Amino acid sequence: MANSSAKAERVDAAPPARSLAEITLLTQAERFKGRPKLCSDCGICGGELRPLMAAACVFVQNRHEQIELKIHGRNRSDGDELRFGVNRAIHIARLRQINYEAQWSGIVTRLGALLLERGLVDGVIATKAAPGTRWAPLPFLARTPAEVLATAGNKPCLSPTLEVLPEVKASGLKRLAFIGMGCQVHALRCIEADLGLEQLYVIGLPCTDNTSYPDLMRFLNVASKSPATVAHHEFMQDFRVWMRHDDGHLEKMNYVDLDVSALGGERGIFPAACLSCFDYQNGLADLTIGYLGAPLPPEQRWQWMLVRNERGQELFDLIKPLLELGERSEAGDRRVGMQAYIGMLRKPRKRPIAPIRKFVAWMQRNKGPKGFEFARSVIEMKLLRNLVFVRDQYPKHEQRIIPRYVYRALAYTADVYQREFERTLEP
Repeated sequence: MANSSAKAERVDAAPPARSLAEITLLTQAERFKGRPKLCSDCGICGGELRPLMAAACVFVQNRHEQIELKIHGRNRSDGDELRFGVNRAIHIARLRQINYEAQWSGIVTRLGALLLERGLVDGVIATKAAPGTRWAPLPFLARTPAEVLATAGNKPCLSPTLEVLPEVKASGLKRLAFIGMGCQVHALRCIEADLGLEQLYVIGLPCTDNTSYPDLMRFLNVASKSPATVAHHEFMQDFRVWMRHDDGHLEKMNYVDLDVSALGGERGIFPAACLSCFDYQNGLADLTIGYLGAPLPPEQRWQWMLVRNERGQELFDLIKPLLELGERSEAGDRRVGMQAYIGMLRKPRKRPIAPIRKFVAWMQRNKGPKGFEFARSVIEMKLLRNLVFVRDQYPKHEQRIIPRYVYRALAYTADVYQREFERTLEP
């Protein structure tokens, strides 16, 4: 299977080597030159790992359900696991001593630092900001707790994080923690047995619609009145983008007010790989830490933590004494909105005029899904949108890159999908 996939997704000769700091500043065209049609620049295509690409890349062959069975002991059950991934428990939590430099409360970096403090690992692959930037990701091997803590803060750009693995091998480290996104974790799991590690902890970050650093800057220029001072930003559950500035003030923009056409549309700003990804929830991590199912308001910095297996439970137990636990919540019904969304996928609409946008924003905030229901809606929308994208742009890839749980999660929309697209949801 790996050999035939390698032929199907031939990779041209490797381009001249660049430093990781340089790579993260490149445009999509520069990054993906000589790469397969679908590439998220996870790092598997670069340097010493390049020969392993065909056997590890999620966009050559999605092995999610095989790996899931191996590392979690089972595949997803019906219900929320189809959206959130295999889990033993889901917690709402925040650090008691919040790290205000972090995107949320700082659980991810504190956990990585704690693993080093307790001597459970010898290194943590993490991501800091490239020199001279706030958002460009620079993956590196942290060897001290202080180095991990210094990586706090979101860098929502393409990151070749796996290119750090040869450094791990060269240094002789045998106990490692990895902090990364779904495409990276899939590749890591595929080559895990070849790394010679005695211990590996995988802390997963939920991820959707990453882009290149130049394109992120374009987005901030469209979304914010002061893009240069945006310190953190997030698409929140009240259907607004919250942008926190250096001086602490919050700027908010309704989703519906974003002029996506000024960016060339979703397909103009997001890589084809991100539009062909079906693992927002990072289901192959031991422990996934994000915000999507956490309650509002964001100033309270609640996060959600999905414990996926025994090792994930070990990680949660390690950080638990430092956490304040909260209550999960949900409200609203996503299903009506999902039906309308399928129609929009079939026939995209122009951005409505300002009075209509104002009304839509009010309806979304006051009548839309919240808490866990919001999380379900976002994940299902991404699954649907990306299914449509793959069928439109890469129909021959569908059987190789779309896992079966996608069709199961979306089964309740099958009638509407078939009516709109005149084909069955499930192939």
